[in-house]
Amino acid sequence: MTRSEPAGATGLDTDIPPAHGVADGPNGRPADPSHGTLRPLGLGEVVITGGFLGHLQQRNRDASLAHIEYWLEREGWLGNFDAAVEGRLPEARRGREFADTEVYKLLEGLAWEFGRTHDPRINDKFKRIAVRVVAAQEADGYLNTNFGRPGQARRYSDLEWGHELYSFGHLIQAGVARARTVGEDDDFVRAVRRAADHVCEVFGPEGIQSVCGHPEIEPALVELYRVTGERRYLDQARLFVERRGHQVLDDIEYGRSYYQDDVPVRDANVLRGHAVRATYLSAGAVDVAVETEDEGLLQALRRQWDNTVAARTYITGGMGSRHQDEAFGEDFVLPADRAYSETCAGVGSLMFSWRLLLADGDSRYADLIERTLYNVIAASPSNDGRSFFYTNTLHQRELGTLPDPQQAVGRAASSLRAPWFGVSCCPTNLARTFASLAGYVATTDTTGVQLHQYAPAIMRTTLPDGRAVALETRTAYPRNGRIDVRILGDSVGTWTLSVRIPQWADGAEVIVNGDAQPVEPAGYARLARDFKPGDTVEILLPMNPRFTAADPRVDAARGCVAVERGPEVMCLESVDTPDRVHVDLLRLDEAAGPREVDGSVLVTMRTMTPPEMQGAWPYIRHSPVTTRKVSKAEGPRPAADEPTASQPAHDVVLRPYHTWGNRGPATMRVWLPVTAA
Repeated sequence: MTRSEPAGATGLDTDIPPAHGVADGPNGRPADPSHGTLRPLGLGEVVITGGFLGHLQQRNRDASLAHIEYWLEREGWLGNFDAAVEGRLPEARRGREFADTEVYKLLEGLAWEFGRTHDPRINDKFKRIAVRVVAAQEADGYLNTNFGRPGQARRYSDLEWGHELYSFGHLIQAGVARARTVGEDDDFVRAVRRAADHVCEVFGPEGIQSVCGHPEIEPALVELYRVTGERRYLDQARLFVERRGHQVLDDIEYGRSYYQDDVPVRDANVLRGHAVRATYLSAGAVDVAVETEDEGLLQALRRQWDNTVAARTYITGGMGSRHQDEAFGEDFVLPADRAYSETCAGVGSLMFSWRLLLADGDSRYADLIERTLYNVIAASPSNDGRSFFYTNTLHQRELGTLPDPQQAVGRAASSLRAPWFGVSCCPTNLARTFASLAGYVATTDTTGVQLHQYAPAIMRTTLPDGRAVALETRTAYPRNGRIDVRILGDSVGTWTLSVRIPQWADGAEVIVNGDAQPVEPAGYARLARDFKPGDTVEILLPMNPRFTAADPRVDAARGCVAVERGPEVMCLESVDTPDRVHVDLLRLDEAAGPREVDGSVLVTMRTMTPPEMQGAWPYIRHSPVTTRKVSKAEGPRPAADEPTASQPAHDVVLRPYHTWGNRGPATMRVWLPVTAA
């Protein structure tokens, strides 16, 4: 990194278009608390104009949204609503009990995408799908294609597994996105309110005293309250949060912790059970705590976030280490080769952390969002945006096979990205997240503007005291560590621009109009001044690759190190090894250190020669060198399974983890075993 390095030197498009459309119409925000330390800037205030995050958005728009609609039609999940209207259920129904939700998430993604681009074609597509959905709604507001009709199970007869309230949650979130991008005077928004009113009637204080086996409706109801001001939605969300953990659901083989019904939310110390359920519930509980000013509940959620990040989170930001129940393991049980790390859990983690960030303004939450975004969420879609990872392993032992592009696969059975899954929650979750990414970039408070994530962008907003401020950012981050900020608009007196310095960024610099400012990592550099149009701020983050070791209690990573560069975790793929040797046969030479040459991260590795095994038994006697007498001339002998110094060393290229698997079948690992001392 040098001060003279141009922001666009890596070839990314950093030409900034005019800020047309910024701040026009409703300001779409994925989460919009009525109060808190920070106020998020929405899609009407932030326009991402390129770079890494811009690429995620553009690929989603150009490929993934249409791909998802194609598969929803092909698999019959969208057609379920037509079948409901035409009286062809249950015989004609296709998909799992929660298949409706994938249509709702597509609608949410389309709503955010229209709010981002104002493209009438996107709006037309939204309306065509929404009409089919709303047509299936019943007179009392109930809407679900799997329950309640002749030949189907009765409504709310399977709260443990039926996902009815979960489905309502995604329907409501689609309605919230629509209201925040076009306004409340909309047929779909009115249908969503009817559905929410139905839920409040059926599950209110005098109604069914239970919850859904899959949390999701909690954050949805709070956001609908924030849109409409209707208190009953917030009260119902609070009821759902308070009921959970009191054994209101039947016990199951995984235990009630699977759906967080084992311990009341405010009494729990760590996230546990199904990782997506846990993160969605936590996001909704933060919303409830903020809106009801329940400091005790909020403090419990801070504690759970702290303990989960400290002992149950992968280096990628991934959450969930057990395949059987898609769940968190015990503390420090983080096996790389069995990492579940579901893409949806990454989205849930982002939701949870973002809400805590808005409540507290603590940069640690933004750091985890960045880690999860660059290493879990960005890893799921393929280069063309038409296939996806459901789970995100950190160690691929088998080459795997390319899935049939015309067949849906088992949700965790694909060793490479697949076009669709029998449970296809992840592609649609990505669609809504990428379309709303601009809503996670920046915030305001009474002092000024805070930048949390770095991307080429234009931002125009109004501070709480009514002063209008504007700025643009230019950067090729994370391909280099320079972020250039230029002040736009008029001089409005003194305000503070706060820029996040990631925890890993030792040696970072911030330069204002050519003058260096003191900076500490892990926090915000706060620049208070009377900014003038044309003032510049340079943020220089050191991007040199670095070794990272795991806590020794992470048994699966003992004796290994990972390589990180900026926000990206790197990985070793057999595509890049000498003669495409299996990654498990290589050992890292730490002495050489990681280094960057011509834009590539290199490490030095030696090939291991496995020992000859005696018979059909994978174990041999081990004699530690410390107990064996050796001559000074002989020196210490390496363990039998380690490479010797005489074996050739190779410089091997590491790639960002989020890119792995795009070049065909490969073995891969993030944690690299080191040579014996």
